[in-house]
Amino acid sequence: MLTSSLALPSELAVFAQGLALALGLIVAIGAQNAFVLRQGLRREHVGPIVAFCAVADALLIAAGVFGLAQVLGERPVLARTLAGLGAVFLAVYGWRALQRAMRPQALHAAAGDAALSRPAALAQAAAFTLLNPHVYLDTVLLVGSLGAQQDSALRPAFVAGAASASLLWFGALGYGARALAPWFARPRAWQVLDGLIGLTMAGLSLLLVRHALA
Repeated sequence: MLTSSLALPSELAVFAQGLALALGLIVAIGAQNAFVLRQGLRREHVGPIVAFCAVADALLIAAGVFGLAQVLGERPVLARTLAGLGAVFLAVYGWRALQRAMRPQALHAAAGDAALSRPAALAQAAAFTLLNPHVYLDTVLLVGSLGAQQDSALRPAFVAGAASASLLWFGALGYGARALAPWFARPRAWQVLDGLIGLTMAGLSLLLVRHALA
């Protein structure tokens, strides 16, 4: 019982790391988010689309974390190298987010009047998700490399946190579209959001530096 109670804060901290990292990467102005927002505004196939996007991210994140963990466990030098590269990437990503905060944009729902069938809507969601090379860089390599640095007992908590970020974000976009669309259309809102993302990424970059030097 004592061991479980002591482990809980660490699991929560790792869960929060995964959540913050994934949110920082997924909350962006892009075609996938605009498509989910559009479908939410039209109230067309929202549940299947949100589920597809969230499940796809969860599977890619889990594959990255547990797949890379096995590889990095056998190659500690590679683990430190990836941690260092990840720290640089997050630092650059955070800097770019802060630069975007100085030149704010807005997210608008994708145009299109024709209603989509469920297969067509899911096909578009799959294209926006899986044909974007950045999704593999973000979920498999970047999130995976950070998650793989965790102790084996804490990796599920990290995956759960990162996967929860996708579910929360896509769920908010899809089901809260009518309430959130005016907010997302305000450059000032994205300015504040990008500022928070930049600071979060800087903090996570420092964590990876610590892993690389450990």
